Amino acid sequence: MVRSFAQPIYPQGGLAVLRGNLAPGGAIIKQSAADPTLMEHEGRAVVFENVEDLINRIDDEALDVNADDVLVLKNIGPVGAPGMPEAGYIPIPRKLARASVKDMVRISDGRMSGTAFGTIVLHVTPEAAAGGMLAYFRSSDRIRLSVSNREVSLLVSDDELKQRAAETPIVRPTADRGYRKLFLQTVT
Repeated sequence: MVRSFAQPIYPQGGLAVLRGNLAPGGAIIKQSAADPTLMEHEGRAVVFENVEDLINRIDDEALDVNADDVLVLKNIGPVGAPGMPEAGYIPIPRKLARASVKDMVRISDGRMSGTAFGTIVLHVTPEAAAGGMLAYFRSSDRIRLSVSNREVSLLVSDDELKQRAAETPIVRPTADRGYRKLFLQTVT
């Protein structure tokens, strides 16, 4: 369907590029698929280090999570996964889904299917495995999402982030041979 600029399907556009200390290189949110009530949100981070950590803990009844929190998944970008699988569609924790929570803010350095929906910030750059700020997230950190201001920020002081970076140097994944080695040597 072709529509005029005066009568768009969505007046704000389908995608928005976000920036902030969390994503100095940018991040993407599919705002046409997001819950309008979550487009301006501040919440506590619940961090998953990688897909395996997510699988092991997302449905654990002991997971300290509530509907106002922000789920964060690290290390699923081009370098971290490697290969950037469609793992950015972080599921709602089972205990929240049972309580009728349909959406919550989710953030990752990965991607998801174009047909998926939800308030999900993707393609955070630089990614965690390449030394991006996402690598230094900790559970209970505060995160602010403001789509109207095109911002996604970690509400932690610059000094604290520098200290975390010094304490936890990034070790970029490697491989001894084969396609994975070639991929990891050349992906940016």
